[in-house]
Amino acid sequence: MPLVRIDIPNHYSNGFENQVGDLVYEAMLDCLKVPEDDKFQILTRRAESELVKPGSYLGIEYSDRLIIIQITLNEGRTTEVKKAFYAGVVQSLNSALNIRKEDVMISLVEVNKENWSFGNGEMQYGPDG
Repeated sequence: MPLVRIDIPNHYSNGFENQVGDLVYEAMLDCLKVPEDDKFQILTRRAESELVKPGSYLGIEYSDRLIIIQITLNEGRTTEVKKAFYAGVVQSLNSALNIRKEDVMISLVEVNKENWSFGNGEMQYGPDG
């Protein structure tokens, strides 16, 4: 059900975006309990001018290597689950890929289940799905 968008600066090596996507997916399985094989991701490499950000926000200093992760998913997870997910993603990216914890921004966009069609023009998670 989740749709993941990951925007990565061009500074990173080719294939890096796939590694990030895999780690985010693993955290989704572990923390968010998404179904197996539910891996829909849009991985985009961006020029520096396409990722507009402040030098710092809320006391967090960003570098030119900021990764932005946006996930659209069904509503209903608790605040504790979301906190665990954020921490899990950042820890995983930091440990496996040496990404600064300050350079990972995550946004969750929650929607009702009937806002999805996975193909065939059908509402798979709707009242009749």
